[in-house]
Amino acid sequence: MPIVTISRQFGAGGSSVAGIVAAELGAEVVDKKLIEEVAKRLSLRPSDVEAEEERPRSLLERLVRSFSSLEPGLGAGWTPPYPDPLFDPRKEIIHLTEQIIGEVADTGNVVIVGRGAGFVLHERPGVFRVFLRAPDGARVKTLMSRDGLGEAEARRKMHETDSNRAAYIKQLYGRDWCDPDEYDLVVNTGRVSYATAAHMILLGVRERSLAPA
Repeated sequence: MPIVTISRQFGAGGSSVAGIVAAELGAEVVDKKLIEEVAKRLSLRPSDVEAEEERPRSLLERLVRSFSSLEPGLGAGWTPPYPDPLFDPRKEIIHLTEQIIGEVADTGNVVIVGRGAGFVLHERPGVFRVFLRAPDGARVKTLMSRDGLGEAEARRKMHETDSNRAAYIKQLYGRDWCDPDEYDLVVNTGRVSYATAAHMILLGVRERSLAPA
């Protein structure tokens, strides 16, 4: 049962490509559903979690406020580590996110988008890890068309989101989000269509499944 993780630059078509791959595999796409499950377990609104997607510092601040036992002001920043080794909200966030990703992977036949899933499942055999990228100009055009943004706003949001995603992976896993060596396949969706990108992923997944153990 294939497990595909898709990391993606903002505007590179992660959800679109994931949908095509999942349809071909008869698999489930885990994208918004992951956000909804995190929100449910943390008693937050899905919109709050989505707004803070892959922004560990802001999400931490929201979560800390939900722990009534904490004193005001504790945990307002990402670092330094909390002095009490028995209760670290930062570790709670990481643990919960990784736990849900692991649970989803245990079901098999899934395509997981974002949330550092490829890094969470780094040691798990059989996971096919993908990174989608595209030139800035292509992604800006996509965001302008898809989200109705002006060029300046699209460019600002693109760089901000990418920076947040890179920091998220660096802070949690000490790895370079953009390093091609972290992935089984890197696809430039500025050069090929989403359908072609999905086809390339499917070829990789099928080749992996046929490889001797």
